[in-house]
Amino acid sequence: MPELPEVQSVVNYFKPLLTQEKIHNITSPNGYEKVFDTHSILNINTATKGLCIDDVYRKGKYIVLDLSKGFLCIHLRMTGQLQMDMKQADSVKHCSFAIFFESGKSVYFKDYRKFGRLYYYKNLDILNDKLGVEPLSTEFTYEYLLQRVKRSSGMIKPFLLNQKHIAGLGNIYIDESLWLSKIHPKKISSSISKSKIKILSEVIPKILTQAIEFNGTTIINFSYGNQVSGDFKQFLNVFGKRGGPCPRCKSKLKKIFVCQRGTHYCSKCQKI
Repeated sequence: MPELPEVQSVVNYFKPLLTQEKIHNITSPNGYEKVFDTHSILNINTATKGLCIDDVYRKGKYIVLDLSKGFLCIHLRMTGQLQMDMKQADSVKHCSFAIFFESGKSVYFKDYRKFGRLYYYKNLDILNDKLGVEPLSTEFTYEYLLQRVKRSSGMIKPFLLNQKHIAGLGNIYIDESLWLSKIHPKKISSSISKSKIKILSEVIPKILTQAIEFNGTTIINFSYGNQVSGDFKQFLNVFGKRGGPCPRCKSKLKKIFVCQRGTHYCSKCQKI
């Protein structure tokens, strides 16, 4: 699933293309109307027709189209991709929704597994209520993380996956951040030392920022715009590298499952 750097890369690509565009209509080329999570296709058209996109930004793993009245929010989920046109090789059966603009421009949402969703909200209270602090904001500090982690009696990886604590983190960058901090993914959160929590609070925004600079990580089919892949995979230390040498101690990297998520770590560097 695309995580914060991937979603931010999509936003960076599409923001200049979509800002100030006025919505003409929204369709579902493949007829998969479950993609419209909050409204029927008729009602979402009624709510958005003629509205201008004032801004495009990210909130957690959501792409937010800030309209002149309300918000369209897009969640890519596993395989969702936005593109400005349909390529000759593209199949309509994979295009869950399309937004057409008064200027003649259009944007298409291609989604092989059909998990992605489009939402229309009058305000962002729903997202604000379920998302925690943004890890690239000034609100994300050592003190914030320390307070939250020390109150948790669960394992650290599920804690970091919980979007109510930190918005936008996911499997790839959690594994990388825990490796950099020498924290075992199954370590009980409240038992982690303050020194390691301090390191974790520093490496999370650092690695996210680095990944954004390379437009995220393409593992299977992520594209940040018009089928262009992210380039950060070459800088990953542990994720997807089971059986390879740990870049720090040369021990063999392992893969386990934590909360049904494939989890990569070094058993020598990351003691439980």
